[in-house]
Amino acid sequence: MSTPESSKITSVYPKSRQDVIRWDGWGYKDSRFVFKDGTFTFVGDRYPLTGNLDNFRDWVLDMFKIHPTQASKSAVLPKEFPEPLKNQAFLNALAEEKIDFSEDGMDRMMRCHGQTLQDIQNLRQHNFKRLPDVVVWPTSHEQVVKIVDFAGKHDVVLLPVGGNTSVSLASTTPEIFDRSIAVLDMTQMNRMLWISKENMTACFEVGVIGQDIEKELRKYGFTLGHEPDSHEFSSLGGWIATRASGMKKNRYGNIEDIVKRIKMVTAKGVLEKQFTAPRCSIGPDFDHVMFGSEGTLGVITEAVVQIRRIPDVRHYESLVFSDFETGVRCLREVADKRLQPASIRLIDNIQFRCSVLLDPAGVWFAGMKEQLKKFYLSFMCGFDMDTIAAATVMFEGDADFVANHEKQFYSIVKKYGAIRGGEKNGKKGYQLTFVVAYIRDIAWDMNIVGESFETAVAWDKCLTLYTNVKACMERELAKRGIQYYAISGRVTQSYDTGCSVYFYLLFKHMDNPELSLKMFMEIEEAARDEILACGGTLSHHHGVGKLRSKWYPAVVSQVGAGLYRALKKELDPNNIFAAGNILGENNQVSKL
Repeated sequence: MSTPESSKITSVYPKSRQDVIRWDGWGYKDSRFVFKDGTFTFVGDRYPLTGNLDNFRDWVLDMFKIHPTQASKSAVLPKEFPEPLKNQAFLNALAEEKIDFSEDGMDRMMRCHGQTLQDIQNLRQHNFKRLPDVVVWPTSHEQVVKIVDFAGKHDVVLLPVGGNTSVSLASTTPEIFDRSIAVLDMTQMNRMLWISKENMTACFEVGVIGQDIEKELRKYGFTLGHEPDSHEFSSLGGWIATRASGMKKNRYGNIEDIVKRIKMVTAKGVLEKQFTAPRCSIGPDFDHVMFGSEGTLGVITEAVVQIRRIPDVRHYESLVFSDFETGVRCLREVADKRLQPASIRLIDNIQFRCSVLLDPAGVWFAGMKEQLKKFYLSFMCGFDMDTIAAATVMFEGDADFVANHEKQFYSIVKKYGAIRGGEKNGKKGYQLTFVVAYIRDIAWDMNIVGESFETAVAWDKCLTLYTNVKACMERELAKRGIQYYAISGRVTQSYDTGCSVYFYLLFKHMDNPELSLKMFMEIEEAARDEILACGGTLSHHHGVGKLRSKWYPAVVSQVGAGLYRALKKELDPNNIFAAGNILGENNQVSKL
């Protein structure tokens, strides 16, 4: 085992994260879609979206009968914040141990939410019913042990957070008014504690952010390979707490495959295996108690992860299929042969057209060649421009491995009549994944509700689920008299036995944002019922949170829900970790 000389990482999140991160939406303050002088552009140079985006503007006008000049006024930063509910004994204990904390209103507001549409609307309307009372920045496992002890002694609720990127209301402050609530901002606990090149493992404090993990490991010639859509802002601890998945899971695995050992501080003490080995047979694996625990059982502090050498070769590609169904059948055979590239994502026609319009350079249909390419697809290949679907593909590995992999993969793709669209399209399509959340925020500014949700489903039910859920949302929209909308889907991860399906819903809302938000929540609930009826899961990688807690007992059985309650009671008898996630606030807010 070798120990780095200096393992402290400068986090993308400073303590005053509002200096870098938007307070009223997703992402960096210096990156966003804007309207200026009738032109639609993306500000900032962090993403491949420089240039004029008027084609996208025109699509919005046609699809939703809205012109971008109708955008809502910018959100106004609050001038006042609710007074914190002080627990002076707890604060005194923190001060005595020199543990940094803040009662500043802005610090509290930046950590009171996740990234659901409900969260964003509440932020912009200054409508949060509860802010945390204090933000605490632990800097070591030992400090977390002390903080948990203080919370138990002084009856304080603890909410561990990382990047606050949750889309399940998991990091939204629960409405507890009779106890002081302390948010543990873990982002300053971000050291790489050790790295073993021989064993290809490393140990990190779990407040480390995804992009910072990669920067640190790259110094030693390694990568973690876990790359969710929120990779820029989400933390290792958040990934563990939600059982996350990344775009390159085919090569590197999901988070439960990557993490080999977890340390968690509970109200009863520290839960941790006393060894790091590739496998063991010693009864139930208690690491899997911590995966998906969503801050309800304790504070995850450290994790040993598997690392891989940086691949010699990375190849991007794009594919165009005649329709979404053909693309799904192709992905199914690729999975059956266990030939999935590191990443393969299939998008339907709506998303394909949107990606074209979000490309200022017109990569898919460039300049004067646009009509020729459309002619080729429509007439030479028999593709209908209103049904075609596309996939972005990425291979990683050494040169010989990738060459052999590609040969076998494209022999399957050819059977389904797919056309290769080139590396440039594939790379840009992959990178645009990180911009999707910015679209949601600008859509809300334009009086368009826009949100996504995901599931996992067996292959034989995939197309039925895709069709039925879209039809369900169309019915719900019609009930509410909504005429202008867009519904789309994509397959984001594939397995031997099934895949993950994402749905996106956008619709023109009324002048009343609160009513529009209520409509969306009702439509999403109906869609979730349909997902479950079609054999889909409650979530593939976003977790349960508060948003989906009502379905939890049904999907794990009453016995499963009872087992979780027993586990909660054993590890947290006084309900210190009263986040209200998984089983809902009624089960967890009051002391057990």
